[in-house]
Amino acid sequence: MPEPILGTAVENLLKALGEGIYLVDRDRRIVFWNEAAERITGFSASEVLGRSCSDSILISVDDSGKELCTDCCPLAATLNDANPRHFTVFMHHKEGHRVAVDIRTLRLALEDGSVVGAEVFTETGSREALLEQIGELQRLSLADPLTGLPNRRQMESVLAARSAAMKRNGIPYSVLFVDIDRFKTVNDRCGHITGDKVLITVAKTLLGSVRPFDTVGRWGGDEFLGVFPGISPANLRDLAERLRNLVAASQTKCLDSYISVTVSIGATMALPEDDETSVTTRADALMYQSKQLGRNRVVSG
Repeated sequence: MPEPILGTAVENLLKALGEGIYLVDRDRRIVFWNEAAERITGFSASEVLGRSCSDSILISVDDSGKELCTDCCPLAATLNDANPRHFTVFMHHKEGHRVAVDIRTLRLALEDGSVVGAEVFTETGSREALLEQIGELQRLSLADPLTGLPNRRQMESVLAARSAAMKRNGIPYSVLFVDIDRFKTVNDRCGHITGDKVLITVAKTLLGSVRPFDTVGRWGGDEFLGVFPGISPANLRDLAERLRNLVAASQTKCLDSYISVTVSIGATMALPEDDETSVTTRADALMYQSKQLGRNRVVSG
């Protein structure tokens, strides 16, 4: 067993903390991995120790889907210049979906003169709040049994409530209609069990990438619906593109390899004359336009 990097007492303390923590040496090899890091990412210490942090483990991306572990790794930058960093990234979970985390990077000088890089990360509050919301929905039998997201019945209730609030108080809302591209091909190639895993991966990625007061549900089959109150058309477009990029950056195991899927999205703002049926019908039509234009894109209107 290797000697503790920071001493037994300190490492035992770090192991018990609720925040994910890992340490890397100068060559960015992982030398410490605590229990919270395992819980958040799905990777055990035995799977990561001695490997590079970018070696098909976390593969963190920003909200546009750009990988950070190669050209612009925040931990590598902190190792070089000793400046701490703090921002939000989307980590790769062992099961393939993306997890939104707040990270802080530090450089630590040890007593023997060596230097290690430390990354401390926690799941963002929006994901935790949404998980609590979904837990309540499950207890009320209003959640999709496969993905855990609100089911169509619940989404129709959300839409009706948002439509009534807009008519009564002028509170605007928007809708995204999300459809997985070529999902039948996934089922044909990898089987329906893998197809179900793809649906779960997409659902978890969407769930972890929206605000606490937004609602994302499974509309049916390989279709998802998002309802977003108080958002401008420009911000809606940015949100839709972010979700599209994050889904494309997620992975699901298929046979002996991993596959990625893309989504086509229709985005629309609810109009004063809209009801829950008309706004979803328009978002659905815009989604089909994105399919006709080549898939893996957002069409708004």
